[in-house]
Amino acid sequence: MTDIINPAVSDYLLGHCTPADEVLRDLAAETRSTLPAQAGMQISHDEGELLTMLVRLTGARLAVEIGVFTGYSSICIARGLPKDGRLLACDVSEEFTAVARRYWARAGVDALIDLTLGPAIDTVRAFGPEPVIDFAFVDADKTGYPAYYEELVPRMRPGGLIVIDNVLRDGRVLDPSDDSDRAVAGLNDRIVRDDRVESVMLPVRDGVTLVRKKGLTSDQ
Repeated sequence: MTDIINPAVSDYLLGHCTPADEVLRDLAAETRSTLPAQAGMQISHDEGELLTMLVRLTGARLAVEIGVFTGYSSICIARGLPKDGRLLACDVSEEFTAVARRYWARAGVDALIDLTLGPAIDTVRAFGPEPVIDFAFVDADKTGYPAYYEELVPRMRPGGLIVIDNVLRDGRVLDPSDDSDRAVAGLNDRIVRDDRVESVMLPVRDGVTLVRKKGLTSDQ
């Protein structure tokens, strides 16, 4: 496993962002205790705060999340939305999302979230061809990343933001060894060449890419 950031610096980063409240602390603790084998799928708190800030900065009203797990990222995204905003949360696991539902209610954001169980690709396609999505977060099966990206980009509003998690794959994108690594590495290369968007890859945890759709009058 590749350490992007020294562990001491990582602790310092976590200590210098808005702290997690009781709901998020309890959710993280329950996920670790009841799902220890899968707990690594949960985003870190600093990444959650980044999501909240990005949603607020973009003024997003309609957000899509591909990959819910136990709902930590959903809470962070929903907290950045206005009171009349909507988050369409997509996952395939009833077990994991049952935990998410409880904590969405505790966080007071359940009214903002519509959960759809089933293949996320079908859910995104159901939007139709119009560009209506303001913000999207992708953190699901890695082999599905290229397809999710290609379905999301045309449906993003001009200026809309896609946030893609785990784009470094613990450094394995440098020498992909399995289908998941190859899918993510291929998408990373695809994004850089895509003239529909502008992007930046950040060394946040396991790598986060921010992809902004062009189309506003200020874009070159």
